[in-house]
Amino acid sequence: MIELAGIVIIGILAQWVAWKFKIPAILPLILIGLLVGPVASEFLSSDGTKWIQPIWDGKKGLFPGESLFYFVSLAISVVLFEGGLTLRMGEIKNVGPIITKLITIGSLVTFFGAAISAHYIFYLSWEISYLFSALIIVTGPTVITPILRNIPLKKDVSAVLKWEGILIDPIGALVAVLVFEFISVETGGAFTKMALIEFGKIVLFGSTFGFTFAHTLNFLINKKWIPHYLLNVFALASVLGVFVLSDVFAHESGLLAVVVMGMVLGNSKSLYLKELLYFKESLSVLLISILFILLAANINIEDLLLIFNWNAVILFALVVFIIRPLGVFISTYKSTLRFNEKLFISWVGPRGIVAAGIASLFGLTLARRGVVDAQYITPLVFMIVLGTVLLNATTARPFAKLIGVFLKRSEGILIVGASHFSRLIAQYLEKNGRHVVLIDSNQTKIKLALEEGLEAIDNDIYSETLADNIELNDVGFLMAMTASADINEYAINKFSSQFGESGTFRLISVDEMQNPESSPKEGLFSQTDDYISLTEVARKHPKIHEIELSDRKHFEELIEISNNDVDIIPLLVKDKQGVLEIISSHNKAIDKIEKGYKLVYLGKPFSNNKRGM
Repeated sequence: MIELAGIVIIGILAQWVAWKFKIPAILPLILIGLLVGPVASEFLSSDGTKWIQPIWDGKKGLFPGESLFYFVSLAISVVLFEGGLTLRMGEIKNVGPIITKLITIGSLVTFFGAAISAHYIFYLSWEISYLFSALIIVTGPTVITPILRNIPLKKDVSAVLKWEGILIDPIGALVAVLVFEFISVETGGAFTKMALIEFGKIVLFGSTFGFTFAHTLNFLINKKWIPHYLLNVFALASVLGVFVLSDVFAHESGLLAVVVMGMVLGNSKSLYLKELLYFKESLSVLLISILFILLAANINIEDLLLIFNWNAVILFALVVFIIRPLGVFISTYKSTLRFNEKLFISWVGPRGIVAAGIASLFGLTLARRGVVDAQYITPLVFMIVLGTVLLNATTARPFAKLIGVFLKRSEGILIVGASHFSRLIAQYLEKNGRHVVLIDSNQTKIKLALEEGLEAIDNDIYSETLADNIELNDVGFLMAMTASADINEYAINKFSSQFGESGTFRLISVDEMQNPESSPKEGLFSQTDDYISLTEVARKHPKIHEIELSDRKHFEELIEISNNDVDIIPLLVKDKQGVLEIISSHNKAIDKIEKGYKLVYLGKPFSNNKRGM
């Protein structure tokens, strides 16, 4: 009991350490598992036993017989289902040809390149070599996000890495499951007609059960036949039930069934999909915390010695420095990415939780069946996972600076609130070459923004997920423009250090508008305009204009006119090179204004008799 409670406590502490120091959680989890397992038995324990013994050995252990295998199987089924939920087929169409090629052509390069390398370096059988290569196809968002979170990159680069990790997670898992199941039906050293029939049964039953039960669960949820308080646990029971039921009809088809179930449900119009995903993410965190300490602890020192040689170093170097760059450069051929951007994407390819988890499950399964070379699967994949995570976590930032993809100044703009006037301002900024992202929890406003061709995220400002979005790494300006003064103030207080290093602004409140002396330094646009006045002007005059300035006095004259005209709201100043500067509510932030500069404003045009027209 003490050991089991200790694993949970240590696992959650490891997750906290990973969050605190912005490193992938898999790193401390596996290192702790190795420490309390094979390292303790060899160097720290007086009687040569592990501090945590996952399998009962007659005297000590948590799981008797094959119980560990069953626990790992069920835990991985939940993790894979959660991964399947994140895959949106529409996103594959929308992310562009670069990412599509990376998850297809790039995966094929890794699949064949790593298999050939493992076969000729470690002399593994072709079946095990291809299983190894299928397992290391997967890069995951859980490892990429912490590594890239504090590296300011162009949106194109961060988007490629983010979407590659998200999309290839379930796809890579599916490939690995299929390869494993093909090996599982091998008979007599050759793939006979019977083996192919068995493989067909696995694919048929796995796909059918996953597809059918996903639609059944979605139907029950949408009809509200499941009470809300039972929704998450009912979904969990359904996943475990589908895994076991499919496995009964076709042995080893359970994993395929839950991946398909997750993918189908994730692409459905379920009313509670987001809530379901949050629950599965929380459950996955707990399972992963337990799982990887157990799996790493279960490795024996003899397994580690299998790869404690120069062959492992050569294989790692080939995978990281030859095969990964080859896949990236072939996939991005004739793309808009520059050479140094391709080089950085090649460098950052950490393998993560799905690869290590499935590798342990498959290694256990095949070793129990006496499959030749199965003992190499877990240590080899763990070596790739730990090596790539350590390499990328320690070198990604300096490497980005070295090759020139590190942004010295973040020029992207994050606008909190996707109202009509926010969208008008965002459109103008986009047309002038700025990367703009709108966030709002109102799905209707987000939908309108997307229809207008803007980048918009359906997100609650109080959610922690926004800080993990690496596509916002180039954001340096924060503009809070919601109807709530409290939300605006909360947004700049919470996110100014991460998204507002170049400037943080918010709309002034009604109280501040009525009291000019209280105008905050971060106040936006005008001392006489708040959310209501901006909304009204955008309704009556939904257009942003530019007027050329002759000098600072001319600028001040126009500001004075706008203060007395409810239908004109100054927004920005544009210099001769097209650089935009946000106007603050007290108009003291802009130091330089000269002939050729332009005042950008929302509302009706200034009358033609004004100087500078």
